Amino acid sequence: MVPLSWMRLYNTLHKQIEEFLPLKNKSVTMFVCGPTVYDYMHMGNARTFVVFDSVAKYLQYRGFEVRYIQNITDIDDKIIIGAQKSGEDIDVFARRFEEAFLEDAQHLGISSVQQYARATDHIDAIIKQIQTLLDKDFAYEIADGIYFDVSKFPAYGKLSGRTVAQAEDGISRIDENPEKRNTADFCLWKRSKHDEPSWQSPWFPGRPGWHIEDTAITETYFGPQYDLHGGGRDLMFPHHEAEITQQESASGKSPFVKYWMHTEFLVTKSSKMSKSKGNFDTARDVLKKYSKEVLRLYFLSAHYRSPLEYSPESLEQAQAGIDRISEFLDRLKFFENKNEEAHKYDEQTGKAADASYDNILTALDDDFNTPKALGALFEFIRLGNQYIHENKIDFHFAKRVLHVLDIFSNVFGIIPFQKQSIPKDITELVQERQSAKAAKDFGRADQLRQKIEELGYLIDDTPYGPMVKQK
Repeated sequence: MVPLSWMRLYNTLHKQIEEFLPLKNKSVTMFVCGPTVYDYMHMGNARTFVVFDSVAKYLQYRGFEVRYIQNITDIDDKIIIGAQKSGEDIDVFARRFEEAFLEDAQHLGISSVQQYARATDHIDAIIKQIQTLLDKDFAYEIADGIYFDVSKFPAYGKLSGRTVAQAEDGISRIDENPEKRNTADFCLWKRSKHDEPSWQSPWFPGRPGWHIEDTAITETYFGPQYDLHGGGRDLMFPHHEAEITQQESASGKSPFVKYWMHTEFLVTKSSKMSKSKGNFDTARDVLKKYSKEVLRLYFLSAHYRSPLEYSPESLEQAQAGIDRISEFLDRLKFFENKNEEAHKYDEQTGKAADASYDNILTALDDDFNTPKALGALFEFIRLGNQYIHENKIDFHFAKRVLHVLDIFSNVFGIIPFQKQSIPKDITELVQERQSAKAAKDFGRADQLRQKIEELGYLIDDTPYGPMVKQK
């Protein structure tokens, strides 16, 4: 195995690729911004969550112990507005979409998150952190709430390289007030209106601001510093910038997070996908047509720091890729069962399998380069199919291939191990065709092939016998 220090990631904080060396040897603390539960997960969100699910699983595959937490923003202006429109209690509304999010995450094969932490379960920690900022004179109170004074933190902007919002940013929903000392000041504790949820505090009844919930949660479980923070690029400013500002001000320790990773946007032909623009598809709707393996392959087909085009053609390409993997697995298992000379060893194919595995790890160790790793996989599948038809591979090669594919199953989640069931009537026609071929009745054999194809199945005549698959 390659030494752990050879793994490199692009650190948004320093704008460069760096060796990945956690604060505590092989123990990784990891946090990714979770959902605000007022609507269903859209495909742009799903990309981010699938990417970081795979990152966490790859770190585990490479020998790290990963503690991975996501937050659930379950109190927010958009939740309040959504509940009012639906006529539901705010808590009921938020729980409904929280449950939907967790269902969608499960259906996408996201299983590396060890804890989903609700903002409303951490009110005491939020109040404690705000009080610390007040005591240190980093925060102040005005009519509608308590705000952080960014002029007191000279490093504000060090993550994003700016201090002014832009159209693509995930703007805080409760920060507009002409009484603020500085335009960039952000709300820590919002005074609740009479018809809004509120919690008691040392100052006045209210609710937490958007940014403070994340740092209160991570400080609760990780302490004032941890290893890896992920999220979409639109959260870099002001959300992640505010997290750094308030946590480093409260603790006096820097850096708050050692490595920052940001995924790029999912884009349509005209613009990025977002709920605010109304140009999004939900993950659950797309999952009705495509399997989780297809969606995960699609999300990982581009580098996480590159935009990914969202189109029917892109999803169909991913479907074709999954079909290609599935067919190769069928051939490989068919070979194992049919080849009586599988005990023989072929040095050429053995080296090819080893080289492919090394290429895959090298790509993923280099800033989690998933498209390059997938390219190595599909090149290996091409060679494997060639070797199968040339009768060059052996049982040992087949075992090596399964070892190579293990990473794409356990890390990427794109291996469709569930084999399709071939109906009995199709199997009988295939056997009848084989009998016709053995009797050199090739006309009858061709008729049977045509009949099988008309019924929706294809035959692949391999050196080890016919393989059947559905069209």
